[in-house]
Amino acid sequence: MGKSLKGKELGRGISQRKDGLYQARFINRFGKRQTIYARTYSEITKKLRDEQYEDEKQINVVNSNMTLNEWYEVWLTTCKKNCRDTTKRTYAIQYNRLREELGWRKISNLNLVIIQNAFNQLKSDSSRGDCKAVLVDILNRAMETDLINKNVALSVNTKIEGKEQTEKRVLTTEEIQLLYQSAKDSSLYPFFILALNTGMRMGEILGLTWDCVDFENGIIHVEKTLCYLPNNGKAIYEFHPPKSKAGKRNIPMSKQVKEVLQEQRIWHEDMTTRFQPQQGFEDLVFTSKTNRPIHESNIRSSIDYIVDRINAQNPTEKFERFTPHCLRHTFATNCIAKGMRPKTLQKLLGHNSLQMTMDLYCHVLDETLKEEMSIIAEMV
Repeated sequence: MGKSLKGKELGRGISQRKDGLYQARFINRFGKRQTIYARTYSEITKKLRDEQYEDEKQINVVNSNMTLNEWYEVWLTTCKKNCRDTTKRTYAIQYNRLREELGWRKISNLNLVIIQNAFNQLKSDSSRGDCKAVLVDILNRAMETDLINKNVALSVNTKIEGKEQTEKRVLTTEEIQLLYQSAKDSSLYPFFILALNTGMRMGEILGLTWDCVDFENGIIHVEKTLCYLPNNGKAIYEFHPPKSKAGKRNIPMSKQVKEVLQEQRIWHEDMTTRFQPQQGFEDLVFTSKTNRPIHESNIRSSIDYIVDRINAQNPTEKFERFTPHCLRHTFATNCIAKGMRPKTLQKLLGHNSLQMTMDLYCHVLDETLKEEMSIIAEMV
């Protein structure tokens, strides 16, 4: 039991130094000696009670000087050890956007103001959302390891103030027909047919192999996706299984899809006689003009080329640009408009949760309400 400079008993673990400062010591739940300082006796007893309470309730943290960069490396190599290389590469891309502002800071010193300031420097909502998802996971694991007691990243605002939120692009029936007409002579015409009639993701279509196309039963088996890994400037392609159980699914072929795939089979057999396929990718349904796997950027550039051609032919009516994912979103929107049940659409799209599908329904219903209210306004 310590004493004051005047010889007064202060209580267990509390003492007063020669400079008049009070100090208290105790062994915390991590087996570490923890020392607290205060200028008055009442302040030191309060601080000691608070620290011991947090220790007892297990809401205190390890006294660590680890920076966010150091913890990120632990998180990536330990917590995410079994993730795919493509997933790890995506994590690295998102984290590197925050590295300069946050990486050098002690993880225990991060607060909402510091983190929000780093996010405010990111240019788009999507970048902010992706970075937040990664940072939240990093800090969640830090909480589990007692490095921090609160995940402040959860409260980060990812919306850019004053910026109007753009709606996801959905192609109209007229635009779909224009796309088909303009892409008819393109080797990617079957790609567009498949995307707009199955809702498959771009990587799933580019990774589709003939053993997963069941012409007899009219079924497409979605079992993998084609992924691209940059390696010293060279393209490395890999097949990866779906990220979730729901991603592995069977999609019925429409008559149009079946006919297009049968024509694609003939084209592929002819291509194989002229160009040697890349080893390991001999059975791909969609390949380049030299029988190689197709990179996602080629799809995007082909879409831009077709849109430019449409606009050149119809200069008075501008055809808005769109991304490959818009084709999947258009498929989903059309299914909803035609009355498909949410659970059925969830299975077709390979959504892991019904909520993801219901979010699409809410979006379409909002648009339908606007259209129907405008009709009523014209009637009055």
